[in-house]
Amino acid sequence: MEQRKRSWLTRRDKVELFEQIRREYEFGVGTIAGVSRKLGVHRRMVREALHSAVPAGAKPQQRRLRKLEAASVYIERILLEDRQAPPKQRHTAHRIWERLRGELPGFDGSERTVRAYVHRQRRQLGLTGREVFVPQSYDWGVEAQIDWYEAWAILGGERIKLQVFELRSMASGAAYHRAYTHATQQAFLEAHEFAFRYFDGVFRLLRYDNLGSAVKKILRGHQREETSRFIAFRSHWHFQSEFCNPARGNEKGGIEGEGGYFRRNHWVPLPEFRDLEELNTYLEQCCREDQHRVLAGRSETVGAAMLHEQPHLLPLAAEPFELAEISFPTVDGLRCVRVRTNRYSVPLPPGTKVEAKVQADTVELWHQGKRVARHQRCYNRQQQILDLEHYLDVLRKKPGALAGSTPLAQWRQAGRWPECFDRLWQGLISRHGRSQGTRQMIELLSLGVAHDWERLRAAVEQALSLGCHDVAAIRHLLVAGLLTRPAVEAVELGALSRYERPQPVIAGYDQLLTEAGVPGVHVFSHAGVEEVQA
Repeated sequence: MEQRKRSWLTRRDKVELFEQIRREYEFGVGTIAGVSRKLGVHRRMVREALHSAVPAGAKPQQRRLRKLEAASVYIERILLEDRQAPPKQRHTAHRIWERLRGELPGFDGSERTVRAYVHRQRRQLGLTGREVFVPQSYDWGVEAQIDWYEAWAILGGERIKLQVFELRSMASGAAYHRAYTHATQQAFLEAHEFAFRYFDGVFRLLRYDNLGSAVKKILRGHQREETSRFIAFRSHWHFQSEFCNPARGNEKGGIEGEGGYFRRNHWVPLPEFRDLEELNTYLEQCCREDQHRVLAGRSETVGAAMLHEQPHLLPLAAEPFELAEISFPTVDGLRCVRVRTNRYSVPLPPGTKVEAKVQADTVELWHQGKRVARHQRCYNRQQQILDLEHYLDVLRKKPGALAGSTPLAQWRQAGRWPECFDRLWQGLISRHGRSQGTRQMIELLSLGVAHDWERLRAAVEQALSLGCHDVAAIRHLLVAGLLTRPAVEAVELGALSRYERPQPVIAGYDQLLTEAGVPGVHVFSHAGVEEVQA
């Protein structure tokens, strides 16, 4: 009974028991059998205590997995086949358990048992060995790492998935983040310039993943066939580039960890802003807040390290790099030009050749050194992006085309055509007929081009609230605030004061009419003004 109680001793109690056994053997009875009888312990425990003062740990129990005896060969075959499969398409223990239940008749083993067996077999086959990496140190201003990651935000009330550019200094730990709707080459190069201005300098070496914006083809080792535009950009800013091996995120572990930290701390909860510009202002503010961080193993903040690093950076270029992709399309009969796969409207006659500049988020159309149109860039294919302003002069000659025009439909969809415009249009049609009323509506829209669309909307709403459907009145309301009237100043009469005469008094004439009793004539007086009414 005493020996059975000994099996439930805590480790502390067992250490104390070992000490008692050793003392009794050294200074007491002096034999193993004697110590065993006196203390009521097994002779095996006495020998263990004499061998070491520290009790041995519990031995792991090896259970016989009877339910997996028939499935063990099947599991090992799956694990061996996984060696040839891509890392992200290998079996999990849960998936193996599901396959066992579905493909082996009569299998009723638990998922926990399968998980333990799979884990043990993977270790025996060398499938769970973790790679060992060597920590790296970096000199000031030498290397920065660049990557993209995805994040969600609410812009204008709509939930949108964004592509976020990040650049991290490996010496100071400072980083810059900027969001775009698409990770295009224009966005890629533009974000570089924003990051260079944020750090007030250029790093000597930039390390990349194999981004399509910079790499056309992966060659042997670290050699890459780079895009000509990226080569020109690199030459302009005087930095060197280096690319990681495919599927080797550890070669740019600094930027991988930065993306996870920034997403957890500044993209949670989902940021909500009016547009992308406000969001990027917020992201830059977050980057500046992170300058107060102290990274593990360092004694100074990230911002202080940035100040140490800045003198070691290359200077900024004297002028920016031309980021736009330039082409020279011709205006067609629909007043559109084809840029990439889409068509954009332009207020120029057919046959005119224009210069198209494709930016990260916009498409600008230039003619004779002047920008004649600017559209939001469309990333779909075979689309028409039309602006109603570009067709107003044509609609003056063809007013019947306004109601069913695609530019008007796109304005309605984009929220640029307010409801008050429709009410005014219906009022003009009721008053002047369909053709003439539409012509006046088109004439009114021309005022929005000359002045401002928001001011025109306010003027139309004011006129409708007064019950007015007249274009001339709306034009007056629109420009009334812009009219400048010279202030009236008092004039000194001087010598002209001798010509002053008193105001005439017609009270005598009123009395004459009263005394004469002219029939049908009555005299009224109100507010100091007398009237004679016949």
